[in-house]
Order: sequence, then structure tokens, then C-alpha cells
Amino acid sequence: MSTSQTTLSEARQSLAHGGSVVAAAEAAIAAAEANKDLNAFLEVFRVSALEQAARVDAKRAIGDAGPLSGLLVSIKDNICYKGHRVGAGSRILEGFTSLYSATVVERLLAADAVIIGRTNCDEFAMGSSNENSAYGNVLNPVDKRMVPGGSSGGAAASVAAGIVHAALGSDTGGSIRQPASFTGTIGFKPTYGRVSRHGLIAFASSFDQIGPFAHCVDDIAAIYTAVAGHDPMDSTTSRKPVEPVTLAHPGKLRIGYFREGLERAGMDPEVVGHVQAQIDRLKRDGHVVQPIDVPFLDHQVPTYYILATAEASSNLARFDGIHFGHRSKAAKGVEETYRMSRTEGFGPEVKRRILLGTFVLSAGYYDAYYGQAQRVRRIIRNKTLEAFEKYDIVVGPTCPTTAFAHGAITGSGGDVPTGHLHGAGEPRGHACDQPAHGHAQQQAALRHAAHGQALR
Repeated sequence: MSTSQTTLSEARQSLAHGGSVVAAAEAAIAAAEANKDLNAFLEVFRVSALEQAARVDAKRAIGDAGPLSGLLVSIKDNICYKGHRVGAGSRILEGFTSLYSATVVERLLAADAVIIGRTNCDEFAMGSSNENSAYGNVLNPVDKRMVPGGSSGGAAASVAAGIVHAALGSDTGGSIRQPASFTGTIGFKPTYGRVSRHGLIAFASSFDQIGPFAHCVDDIAAIYTAVAGHDPMDSTTSRKPVEPVTLAHPGKLRIGYFREGLERAGMDPEVVGHVQAQIDRLKRDGHVVQPIDVPFLDHQVPTYYILATAEASSNLARFDGIHFGHRSKAAKGVEETYRMSRTEGFGPEVKRRILLGTFVLSAGYYDAYYGQAQRVRRIIRNKTLEAFEKYDIVVGPTCPTTAFAHGAITGSGGDVPTGHLHGAGEPRGHACDQPAHGHAQQQAALRHAAHGQALR
């Protein structure tokens, strides 16, 4: 680890013994530089980070510090921060400076967190390994031969390396949960609409959701509480009040698990064995644990890719060299400007997804692909909500495999477990094994808090 304090609680203890937020921020900046080989950070916000840290120290001195005072956090390169560069890991937005801050950034700063920098990511959040960034691969701090997961690989790596206490990423089809799994951190994707997307560069608007990485569930809960809630700038946010997250032991739980997900071809036996061992442990602890049937398991990834790419083709149309983004210097005339600017600015994975999305939305194919995928999504959502009428939580593997080597996998094989609940709109997290009380109970508390409900 690069720093001695990896959680907010440990940071607070250091502050109580004479430390300062400025000193902690300086240590984090130094750690980012020392771990430059990870390629986790695209930019460190030295000036603004130290200015914010000094403000927090001043507020601490008069007893007026916010709930996240002492927390050092990074933000993914698709989350806007006024006066700072943001580029979604793409050449097409190289050098672009944001004119406003995302709602989550405003709420972090209002709660007295310190933002250290922006982290590398797959271009426009399209990828599962952080190998699609225009600025190079991110290395996994746990084992540099392996990928950190994607698309929020830089965010996960910044936490796993101990550079920051926490990070904000975005999750479209698993881009928080999978990197958390690969780096041994904890990641949480709140229910769609619980956290504002205002200021998030869109990939697929009906899937995208901002969420945190951290080393402990307590920090996840604190960050979620600070950033969640209705936002008039995002009409999709819920108007339900944000209730305090309590991580007290909720008692015996009714737990479901997707049996077909464990029996699916391609699942790593080590992953299956580990998940089964946790299921057995939960049973021994007295919880009711039962299998659940998965609707349309083989159709879930195709459904996700049809819908997500369709939305991406629409969202990314604005990056054309005229409205936003890189403009080709070699182009002559309007048509060439569109064509050459996008050809030069977008990477191969983004181009593939734009082409696929444009195809499924085209005349003659809309009903056969996009319309049908929407109907399958509705069935998956209904079946998932039925499961939550019977069970408090649903457990399962985050990914079919553990972290893989750079260049070892291309395609969507790693998307099945994470893709299911995201298509359904439910909250989901990845948690490492926890000691006493176990992560199942903690995740249950977070799931109900994400819905704005009390534990049953």
C-alpha cells in the first residue's frame, strides 16, 4: 500500500492525533507519482486538491467539517469537474475543460471530501479490461501482469494501490463491480435513479449509474449517503428521501442465488467453489438460502449489447468535430469534417459499438432487434422484482473468472453475472470477504438503503 491510512476511519484517527488533510493530500499526490507505472491517473489535480484540503482543515479547526472530511477520492475521467479537464479516455475530447461540475462532485466537495485527480478508463466507458483507453492500459496493483477490470479500472486501481481512500466510477454493464472484483476492493452500483447522472458523460443513458469504490462497506455507505438523492438537473432521479444507511446486523436473512449462473459453461471452477463456500457459510449462520431461476440467461448479454449500443450511437452523435470534440485539420467541407473527425477521434471499440447501435436502430431492423430487446429487458426486470419480493438479497459471482492477463480476452464473456441485475435496474455491489457479521448483511443494508426503504 502506498499510504498508511486506507479508510476514512483510519484517516480520522490520524487527524485526531495531530495530522492534517493537507498533509494527507500531499502524501496521496506523492503516492500517485510513485505509482505512475500503473497508469491509473490521467491527471492529478494538485492545486485544487491542496486548496480544498486547506479549506477542510480550516473548517475542522472550528468544528464545522462535513461528513466526508478527511476523505481523499479520485473520479473517473467521464465525470465533470468545473475548471478541470475531462475526456472519457478518448482522443476526441483531448484537452477539453469542463464548464461545470457533476452533481456528485458538488456533493462530494460540499461534504468536505478532497478530489485528488481523474482516473484512466476504457474509452467512453466501453470495455471490461481498461485496455480500450486512448491513453494506454491500466495495470492491476494486485498483480501487474493482470488487468484491473473495466471500464472503471483506473478508479479501482487508485483505491487498490492505497493512493486514495475511495473513488467514483460509473457502471453501465458492470464497470464498477467487475473492477472491484479484480482488484480486491469493494464496489457498489446504486439503484438506477438514486444517484444523479448530471455531469456524467453518457454511454447508455438508461443503464449508466455513478457509484463508489472503497476498502470497507462503511466508507461506501458514507459516500453513497453524501451523493444520493433527487437532483433537479436529472429528471430520472428518484424523489424518495435518502434514509441514513445503518450497517447494524439485520438478523436472519432470506437469500437467493442464481443456480444457473453457477452451472453455466465457462465459469471458472475456482469462482464457483468460492461462491458455493459462501453460500454454505450463510446457511450455517442460520440464513435461509435458496436457488432462483434466471430468466433468459443466454439472452441477457445480447439484450444488453443491443440496448446499450443503440443508446451509445445516439449519445455519441454529438462528438462530431462541430458540436463537440476533435476537429480534423485535414477535412474539407462539412461531410469530410464529420467523417474524418470521428474517424480520427474515436478508437476501434467505440466505432464498433456505434456501428452496431446504428444498425439496430435502422429502418427495417428496429422492431426485430431494439424493440425485441426492450421486451426481454422488461421480462428480466419483472422476474427480478419478483425475486426481491421473496428474498432480502440475491448473491452470486461478480464475474465468471478472476482477473485475466493483458490481451487475453476480447468480447463480452465477462458480462453475464454483472449484466443481469443492471438490465433489471436493481442495486448491486461487489464485496470482498468480510470478518464478523459478513458482507451479506452489510450488502442487505445497502440494498435497502439504495431503495430508500427500511430493513424488513
